[in-house]
Amino acid sequence: MRILVTNDDGIHAPGLRVAEEIACELANEADEAEVWVVAPEAEQSGASRSLSLASPIRLQQVGERRFAVRGTPADCVIMAVRHLMPQPPDIILSGVNRGQNVADDITYSGTIAAAMEGAVLGIPSFALSQCYAPEHADAIPWQVARIHGARTIRAILHAREKARAEAGNPPAPDTCALFNINFPDCAPDAVRGLRITRQGRRDVQQLLVEERIDLRGHPYFWLAFRRQVNDPPPDTDLYAIFNRLISVTPLMMNLTDEQALARLGKALRDV
Repeated sequence: MRILVTNDDGIHAPGLRVAEEIACELANEADEAEVWVVAPEAEQSGASRSLSLASPIRLQQVGERRFAVRGTPADCVIMAVRHLMPQPPDIILSGVNRGQNVADDITYSGTIAAAMEGAVLGIPSFALSQCYAPEHADAIPWQVARIHGARTIRAILHAREKARAEAGNPPAPDTCALFNINFPDCAPDAVRGLRITRQGRRDVQQLLVEERIDLRGHPYFWLAFRRQVNDPPPDTDLYAIFNRLISVTPLMMNLTDEQALARLGKALRDV
């Protein structure tokens, strides 16, 4: 089994080490296992699925099958699959992100974008994120992802193969290959289980612009979210993580609003 590990927090991020440990646990169950790490040389949070098209991509080898890329998370996956690895990986792990990627967050997330790039290439890809409370940023519970990560991915892969087999022969090509996994903010033994969820939506989400003044008297700005959610539906990712459940959300690349497509097609038929 060949596993590619990447992230958006950078090559030195502690969550990347956690993802490597998860990958090694999965790889140790297979013969001729390889774990490759190809990650941004610096943090790329919020990069979404951007590509470095107007500047060159720099690549530095920092260990055996371990590379730092001066580029985005999507760049990293492309460089790994199209340039570095002699054969494509069997699965891709992106993360473990420092903080949740749920609800409206997912369109900004570089963690999810790297997994998206893998899914486009036909590789089962997993975005992994560890939730934590902002007031406990110095004590992120990485052990939750570390202990539950491999078994969660193993269960998803088994269920996916079962679904593909039941879909017919040959297996259905549209079986989901992109999964967003969020581990709750609690002790590892306090996790109440795993739940398949849909993407939730926050009751309030406002992007704030905070202005500050540097030592030379010039203004600069920080972007930050003010987030609030009151009562998320029980089938959503928000509900799961707030209730100490591991949230697994199957995602798709096609963003077409099928209901609107049908309504507008009918409304515009005679125009």
